[in-house]
Amino acid sequence: MADPAEPVLPIEEALPALRAALARRSAVVLHAPPGAGKTTRVPLALLGEEWLGGNRIIMLEPRRLAARAAARRMAEMVGEAVGGTVGFRVRGDTRVSARTRVEVVTEGVLTRMLHTDPTLDGVGLVVFDEFHERSLQGDIGLALALQTQELLRPDLRLIVMSATLDGTAVSALLDSAPVVTGTGRSYPVVVRHLARREGQRVEAAVAAAVRVALERDDGSVLAFLPGASEIRRTAELLAGGASPALPRDVRVLPLYGDLPAGAQDAAIRPAAFGERKVVLATSIAETSLTIDGIRTVIDGGVARVPRFAPRTGMTRLETVRVSRASADQRCGRAGRTAPGVCYRLWAAEEHSHLLERSTPEILDADLAPLALDLAQAGVRDPASLRWLDRPPGAALGQARELLRQLDALDAEDRITPHGERMATLGLHPRLAHMVLRARELGHGATGSVIAALLEERDVLRRDSMTREADVRHRVSYIVDRSSDGPMIDRDAVRRVREHSRRLRSLLDIDSDERVDPEDAGWILALAYPDRVAQRRGAGGSRFLLRNGLGAALPEGSSLIGASFLTVAEIDGRVPESRIFLAAPLERADVERLFADQISADDLVEWDPGAGAVMAVRRERLGAIVLREMPARTAGDEVVARTLLSALRRGDDLALSWNDDARQLRERLAFLHALDPSWPDVSDAALEGSMERWLLPHLIGLRRRTEVQALDPGAMLVHVLDWRQRRALDELAPTHLVVPTGSRIRVDYANPHTPVLAVRLQELFGLAHTPRIGGGLVPVTLHLLSPARRPVQVTQDLAGFWRSSYFDVRKELRGRYPKHEWPEDPLTATATRHPKRRTGTPKKDGR
Repeated sequence: MADPAEPVLPIEEALPALRAALARRSAVVLHAPPGAGKTTRVPLALLGEEWLGGNRIIMLEPRRLAARAAARRMAEMVGEAVGGTVGFRVRGDTRVSARTRVEVVTEGVLTRMLHTDPTLDGVGLVVFDEFHERSLQGDIGLALALQTQELLRPDLRLIVMSATLDGTAVSALLDSAPVVTGTGRSYPVVVRHLARREGQRVEAAVAAAVRVALERDDGSVLAFLPGASEIRRTAELLAGGASPALPRDVRVLPLYGDLPAGAQDAAIRPAAFGERKVVLATSIAETSLTIDGIRTVIDGGVARVPRFAPRTGMTRLETVRVSRASADQRCGRAGRTAPGVCYRLWAAEEHSHLLERSTPEILDADLAPLALDLAQAGVRDPASLRWLDRPPGAALGQARELLRQLDALDAEDRITPHGERMATLGLHPRLAHMVLRARELGHGATGSVIAALLEERDVLRRDSMTREADVRHRVSYIVDRSSDGPMIDRDAVRRVREHSRRLRSLLDIDSDERVDPEDAGWILALAYPDRVAQRRGAGGSRFLLRNGLGAALPEGSSLIGASFLTVAEIDGRVPESRIFLAAPLERADVERLFADQISADDLVEWDPGAGAVMAVRRERLGAIVLREMPARTAGDEVVARTLLSALRRGDDLALSWNDDARQLRERLAFLHALDPSWPDVSDAALEGSMERWLLPHLIGLRRRTEVQALDPGAMLVHVLDWRQRRALDELAPTHLVVPTGSRIRVDYANPHTPVLAVRLQELFGLAHTPRIGGGLVPVTLHLLSPARRPVQVTQDLAGFWRSSYFDVRKELRGRYPKHEWPEDPLTATATRHPKRRTGTPKKDGR
């Protein structure tokens, strides 16, 4: 086929080298900057190559918008309508025929083609365009294509094309494939920084920058914003209100993936003569698309990306700073056709702080679709495929666990017949399972509407402060043809209706089948079995999910008070998430849908409130307790061990350590310090040996009062052998008898220095310090005054009598004159009382 007559594109210079490389190698890396023309020129230039042998070329684009635009441009270049030599396949829209030689497809389409026919019969070349975007489907598509090439089709050619990706790494992945480098056509771009004020919303900053650019610069403007809601708000700010209206020759056009094809085409087409346009776009406009007439780019500096959290099993969209590679791509859009200007809405010194590249989606995404693709391809071990970044093991394991819950994988992680049917629908595995099961149960029409609602943008505007979480309302908006209002996104409603019609057709669901919004809860539970939730407390807004996470409804939600919910969208924050989309669920539906997953356990638990061990039968679905009822009386040992666990935890249950029990423990600690063969009664040792010294005494008990009536001292005595029991009082007596005959309690609080606190007068006549521990340990004497105030501490009583006593005697005689303070305490008689009065006359004179 002859090359069409077109203006010479920069990529033309690289085509000879590309042809030569493909003639001798099965894979090539093509590196060419934005604007080189590689997307539209390369496939057409290779149609006549001998090695292609008349087979088709499949070219992958990361986005539907880019796929349609590339196919239309190539069709124009060969002077045909789309669907002739050049066609495209995207979800919900196919334009191909028997004559089609170049098919532009989105990446998921290639994966399904490989599953249907792993040999890719009739395909001679697969081109991966804009591979630097590193989408999940792009990575799995390349890995499976390489497997097909290696095992089945050594003649299949692969081209990986990129504007910014490191070609060396891709070349190594493709067995040292040659790297062909092309030049681009670009014009100088002046970069100006207009840093956002602190707290200023991105849409306000972009709107202000658009006004500056329209006043100072020529041509049309392309402004980058993170999402559709910011695009709408920016358009409203530019429409007037408090600010002056834009010049009459300026048209403001949105550009994002969910727009109708006609609106997308309007944003891409050149502005009419005498007009300028302002295109407000998401990251979709960074690559692939050439928007004619753009001379100025305004980069808001942020993008919205999905982030999957394995801990919560949830994906949420996060607004993040762009990478330097993305910022450079955006900036280059201003210099495609003429010198341009790029306004960056951050300070110049911040640019070096940006990440060099965005994180590949495979490292951050929900891997359930990838896990299903691998299972359908018969790949058990992802390491058997070639990846630039291998799928993270934890996220992949969690994805496979979900697929087992959805009956898509068996216990050996092999795909099931149900999983095979799921893979043909082009939906997320959750939604594919949902619509198939709903169809089997006679509710396929409602399932199709709900799947379309969850696949497309929300039909309620996200920027509404009163956005309702109830999915049933959204189903009603789709069914009710007259639904309208300021909160309704009419374009989203249209897309959902179209998508649901496609699903009904694909599943052969009767067009007359009724859609019932009240079925939303149990149908959603088919897709989100892990997000069935039970209300916490009566009439509240807080819920416990089956997976153990907490979640709360927004204030004022009509779902507040529901006993059960199925949660479809949640922000994944811990410990409590905000619920964005959900529907009410009946207990009967939970028990019907998950009958085989509900566990019934007879539990024996300590109830602190009741002060007793309670035996209950508890039916659970994950963390949710569906039903609790009294169970048969548990065995004595089970109850005893439950009490033991409560004692260990200190769960409002403790032993009553009276003074005698505490002293016994201290005596045993003294003996253990003296001789390690005696039992260790430290806190750690007692806790570690509760089964030995405490558990036998808990048999037959159930209540707190019964446990508190136990004597811990008696239990510790049982730990001693008979020799130790006999020696206990001799080696560590509770009391010592002093010369007055008084029995004085020994204080063993310090196991190394037992203390005897005794009044000094009661020791008169005692020559030496009493000793315990078989005579090895002298007690520490705390000598007390008659008022029991300490006057001396000693372990050497004989030495005290010889020396210190006389100083103490002098002081005590003055303070306690009515008491005996003999000069020789060793010959004096010990006493407890003051000296007796003598010769005192009686009152009557006798």
